[in-house]
Amino acid sequence: MSQPPIDDGGPRAAPKGFFARLKAGFGRGAASLARELQTLVRGRKIDAALFEELESRLLAADVGVEATTALLDALTARVARHELADADALLAALRDELTTILKPCEQPLRVDENARPFVVLVTGVNGSGKTTSIGKLAQRYAQEGRAVTLVAGDTFRAAAVEQLHIWAQRTGARFRGQATGADPAAVVFDSLKAAQQDGTQVLIADTAGRLQNQSHLMEELKKVKRVIQRVDASAPHEILQVLDANQGQNALVQAEQFHAALGLTGLVITKLDGSAKGGIVVAIARRLRLPIRFLGLGEGADDFGEFDASAFATALVGESEGGGATGASGARA
Repeated sequence: MSQPPIDDGGPRAAPKGFFARLKAGFGRGAASLARELQTLVRGRKIDAALFEELESRLLAADVGVEATTALLDALTARVARHELADADALLAALRDELTTILKPCEQPLRVDENARPFVVLVTGVNGSGKTTSIGKLAQRYAQEGRAVTLVAGDTFRAAAVEQLHIWAQRTGARFRGQATGADPAAVVFDSLKAAQQDGTQVLIADTAGRLQNQSHLMEELKKVKRVIQRVDASAPHEILQVLDANQGQNALVQAEQFHAALGLTGLVITKLDGSAKGGIVVAIARRLRLPIRFLGLGEGADDFGEFDASAFATALVGESEGGGATGASGARA
């Protein structure tokens, strides 16, 4: 099993260049939405044909029908008000409208200092990048000087326990786990009770990766949440869902069903470095309006950053050659 990379520290907010690397990731390959849009609008007038092509590009990038319709309606209204002088301005306006959809989800995760410990329950399907995201989160809190405990609530896979243990060692976090096959709810219960006594400030509990259609496993997740609340009625203070951007519209389905079962409070969207279809973030934001706490680009030291709506919109669709949306009078729209 590959080990998590050693991190050499660094800032706690989105590292310098994080969104530049995100933009570069979106630009790889032939399916770059930003590159397609630049080619699409160059020298074009705003007409029905342009809107039809814009719609197809957005849908192909996994923006989804609901969000795409909202975007096109907003752009059509701006054209009708004569706010956009040309197709290049249309691209800048698209970036503005994307930011409007994404902005409500720009809510960083903040630790409640009155919660001891502050409990974070992390969920997600197999292969979503869940354990790596937990390690990165532990790393951030350790850099803030907080005492962190990682709990191996995924008792079905010995490899998951081992990897989480490695992350605990690397970040200086306490580690709590039991034998493979142990009751996950019991593991989390015992760990939380201990954390209340040992000075832990942030407890992050892993859970077994599972598909949203595995009803017995979803019921087990609900049980874990109930058991946590027996120890602390206000916990878990954060229920994070880790989503793989490469799953496209299926990631939205996962988020919807996990939210219905558990009441998610935040999202971590990973593997954006390998996705030319980052539009799924827009689809999720439009449908669920849940806080997007973090984005993940990979396993490197600087590949985990807080979500920034404007920066993400720019990375996704690029910048107009003129640098912004301008109306017929030349004023910025």
